[in-house]
Amino acid sequence: MEGDNISAERLIRSEPGPIFEILARPSRHHEIDGSGTVKKPSASSPERVKLGDEFRMSMRLGIPYFMNSKVIEFEEGKRIAWQPRAPGFLGKFIGGRIWRYELNPKDGGTLVRETWDISQEHNKKAVKNDVVTKRVSAALEQTLTRMEELFSN
Repeated sequence: MEGDNISAERLIRSEPGPIFEILARPSRHHEIDGSGTVKKPSASSPERVKLGDEFRMSMRLGIPYFMNSKVIEFEEGKRIAWQPRAPGFLGKFIGGRIWRYELNPKDGGTLVRETWDISQEHNKKAVKNDVVTKRVSAALEQTLTRMEELFSN
């Protein structure tokens, strides 16, 4: 882990547009999630997000839970990031990490970079340790593998 970030990148055989479509649609996040924790958005979540939008995602890591995410970076076809927090009062203490995707067109496809950024995490000590960072690194790689498989057809 370099500072407060872990990143992984891979060349995906697709133009940026179709990749960005998946990232901008919370209902499709489970298709690429390498952690196995992302399930589905709530019915009130937007179909396609833009800067400032919020969406609520059902999750599962042993037990089911929800996270409320806000889109904090958005450049159509190039960059998107959201910041999840626990709902309600717990959101003041749990969450704040940022999930960021950057898409750069290259010969043969798009270089996709996924970053887990904990610079704004409420409880950095809870997530900045070997166990969590190894799990996150593996999940980033698995997300890119799933994305690669999705666009290999």
